[in-house]
Amino acid sequence: MAMADERDTTVAAPVSADAVSGATAVKTVPPRVPTESAPDSPLRRVPSGRRPGRHRGRHKGTRTFRRTGALLLVAALIATGGATAPERTEPGWASPGLIGGGGWPFTGVPLPPEQADGASYLPDSSAVRLPDGRIRLIPSGGERPVTVEADDPRVRHAIHSDSAWLSQGTIPTGGLDPVTGTDPGYRDMSARALLDLRLLTRPNGASLASWYSKWRYAWPRDSAFAVAAFTVTGHPAEARRVLGFLSRVQNDDGMWAARYHANGTAVTDGRAAQLDSLGWVLWATWFHQQHHPPADGEVPDLWPMVRRAADHLALSLDAEGLPPASSDYWERDPRHEQDPRRPTLGVVGPVLAGLRSAADLAERRGEGGKAAEWRRAARRLSAAVDRQFAPYGYPRSPVPGGLMDTSVTFIAPPFAAADPAVTSAVIDAARKQALPNGGVLPGERWSGSPDVAWTPEVAMFGLTAAASGRTGDALSRLSWLSAHRTSLGVLPEKVGPAGRPAGPAPLGWTAALVLLSLSALEDPLPVPPAD
Repeated sequence: MAMADERDTTVAAPVSADAVSGATAVKTVPPRVPTESAPDSPLRRVPSGRRPGRHRGRHKGTRTFRRTGALLLVAALIATGGATAPERTEPGWASPGLIGGGGWPFTGVPLPPEQADGASYLPDSSAVRLPDGRIRLIPSGGERPVTVEADDPRVRHAIHSDSAWLSQGTIPTGGLDPVTGTDPGYRDMSARALLDLRLLTRPNGASLASWYSKWRYAWPRDSAFAVAAFTVTGHPAEARRVLGFLSRVQNDDGMWAARYHANGTAVTDGRAAQLDSLGWVLWATWFHQQHHPPADGEVPDLWPMVRRAADHLALSLDAEGLPPASSDYWERDPRHEQDPRRPTLGVVGPVLAGLRSAADLAERRGEGGKAAEWRRAARRLSAAVDRQFAPYGYPRSPVPGGLMDTSVTFIAPPFAAADPAVTSAVIDAARKQALPNGGVLPGERWSGSPDVAWTPEVAMFGLTAAASGRTGDALSRLSWLSAHRTSLGVLPEKVGPAGRPAGPAPLGWTAALVLLSLSALEDPLPVPPAD
């Protein structure tokens, strides 16, 4: 998921009721971003046989007349209050959730905001009950939603399909609140997060960040967390499908593009590859195999992917033991960091977890040479973290007075063993990033909207708390996320100062983090071994 300060805060037209998802892009009015050109806008062509600039004098008076007429028309519209101009009342991402139907290929289409008031999901299903009692769903094998009566057989099929899939695994709830001894009531949020992750995962394994516009891509980073969430909830087939996609699109040098189209082609928008994605995918692969050891002849064979990524990371370390500067989950040019010469903790943390994960995978596979090589690289990097980041309290950039950000959680459980100094840094970062609405900013002195909370960051602090045994903190984060879902109960990307969703919903990364957090409260999550 892109975060480069702000990804899309402009207002776009509401999604129509017939917007189509799946293989066809959702029809929306694209947002206008002042700093970006519109690459798909048609070029103005000179008509055949006419040279630019010819006959300019002949039409000068006509153009002047037309320009004057246009200005008078604009003035008239302004004088009448612009009554004929269309109003945009909702952002293009304002849908409260996706309509599904429980049938392959699990296509999700956004429910238009104008249909959301009074609508609700049927229990354990992605079919939506409209205020008039009818049901909106996508028939099995279809791509467009239909509205049917509640007793239509397709409704029963949709409910059965979704419920049966959920029952194949587990729906983590976090267990009982240890203080009150009561159920904190997270089951609905958990089931919805699982069903949304399935709707965002295409048949080829592309795990989309969300359904709307600039979010409708597969980031390897987000995909890794989808793998972990599917794994821990007992859905290994979906986890392997996402891992298979990542294996197929990986470059020969072990790198991944920053993001991919749903069909697996890399997005060529000029943004550089992001080194942290290698670490996250290696960690997710290890996490999956901790829960589901590979069987003989299992498809896909993930070892070549692991070897390419881990070799790339090990060879990338410099004399200090650090990887090169790179964009991380903020997707910000490293030249804009406090220390542009060295990597952020947002790169270092995942790389360290990835190297440790790869070394353990190699050891279990009987690849002793590779295991030793990658373990040495991990030790060098761990020592560099102790020298470069620890003296300053584990800030984003290893400099005196370095600013804190959520990436300090990347060197805490479940990605690394608990360390008292890191725990203190996590608590310090959460305090410095806290907002009056109860959420957090991505980082200290965040250059984006200063009063908009980001749900992945809230969820990441919650995951670290849950995996570290700080149950009260974890429950507080999860309760905030639960209270700030959309009207359909879906987890959005952001939450505004007034507590309303301020980004698309669902967001796959947040859904995955919530599922991992709830699972961690029930049973300890595995941590990549340091040695």
